[in-house]
Amino acid sequence: MSATTTPTTELTSQYSAQVTGDLERNLKEQQRLNSEIEALQEQLTAVRHDHTVLVSLQQALGVPAAPGAPAAKPTTAVPAPRKKAAAASTAARQAKNTKPAPTKKRTSKKTTAAAAPAPQPPTPKLVDLVREHLTRQDGPHSAAEITTALGQQHPERTVKTTVVRTTLEGLVAKSQAQRTKQGTSVYYTTPDTTPPTTDAHTPHHPA
Repeated sequence: MSATTTPTTELTSQYSAQVTGDLERNLKEQQRLNSEIEALQEQLTAVRHDHTVLVSLQQALGVPAAPGAPAAKPTTAVPAPRKKAAAASTAARQAKNTKPAPTKKRTSKKTTAAAAPAPQPPTPKLVDLVREHLTRQDGPHSAAEITTALGQQHPERTVKTTVVRTTLEGLVAKSQAQRTKQGTSVYYTTPDTTPPTTDAHTPHHPA
């Protein structure tokens, strides 16, 4: 009896250690995949926002849009494990076989109208926000400064410096903004604003 019990106990201990190790690796793999999924979702959201801004900028500049497939809607659903999916599919088939005959329900027009969401006001385009910001400011501002100001004024939007700089260059091309350079920095103003010059602050050295 003791000779048989000892190998069985050792085998059980080995399997227990192996199962524990597999569970730890499985949990770490789930955490890693969840982190990657969250990072990809954030990147997808940012890219789609940039696409919307660039399309708005393209329309504002009057450039014809290139023909292409419509953008796919972002999906945030994570696929369930195969075992759970198979069990859910089996349960659905069983429920379908035992499903009673459907009964017709009358829906009133008033209920449908009440369920419809109220129309939301249109979201202003980034080019309009940038142009309005330049109009309200007195002095020149860099693309980074304008991005920070718009981000504070519109926290619900994701405003990026690269997109704001592209929008500003588009306004410059349409003569709706002026570009000035001070050293290595580039500043933007409205056409009516006289940009400051750096010559007045440059000390003159005698020849």
